[in-house]
Amino acid sequence: MIEPYPASDFDEWADTYDQDVLSNRFPFLGYALTLDRIVQLSEPRAGMQILDVGTGTGKLARKFHDLGCTVTGIDYSTKMLEKAAQNLPGVILLKADLRHDLPEEFQNLRFDRIVSAYVFHHFPLTEKISIIHKLSGILNPRGFLVIGDISFQNLSANELVKSSTGSEWEEEEYWIASEAIPSMKEHSLKVDYEQTSPCAGVYCISL
Repeated sequence: MIEPYPASDFDEWADTYDQDVLSNRFPFLGYALTLDRIVQLSEPRAGMQILDVGTGTGKLARKFHDLGCTVTGIDYSTKMLEKAAQNLPGVILLKADLRHDLPEEFQNLRFDRIVSAYVFHHFPLTEKISIIHKLSGILNPRGFLVIGDISFQNLSANELVKSSTGSEWEEEEYWIASEAIPSMKEHSLKVDYEQTSPCAGVYCISL
């Protein structure tokens, strides 16, 4: 079976990732605003324990680190983690694949918030929900997840962006809020959603 999103693809992307996400074109239209809203909706305070899943080069982790939070980042790309280490010396960075068991280091760790930016669109909805449930098990009481990603309010909004994007469109497992929210609620998850651009949104999720 061919790996749809091999870590090697992200290793190759690491050197240009920070420039690419600021292109303000699909799929990163509204990227900076989306990251800011992840932070704001997380209601961070100094000393909070934050887990950034799919940390990439550390752009989101940096925002929490600068606010005095204790940040742990995980990613499955070695090169992305190397970039994050350069950008965030002293931050705990671990190699992990969200589709598999969490590293042993997490057995005794608990987090006040688990955040993520532009990662979950690589997973089908059923896998998104499974990963969210797994991560919920390492949250402190009253903790929650804040996930910003490529997301559309409904299928019509998805099709509108797809038709206007042309050759830049890539078919991936993008969030469709009108489908994802009811499905998550059926799996005993509480969800609030906010659209941040025509192709991005932020989900606040808790048990």
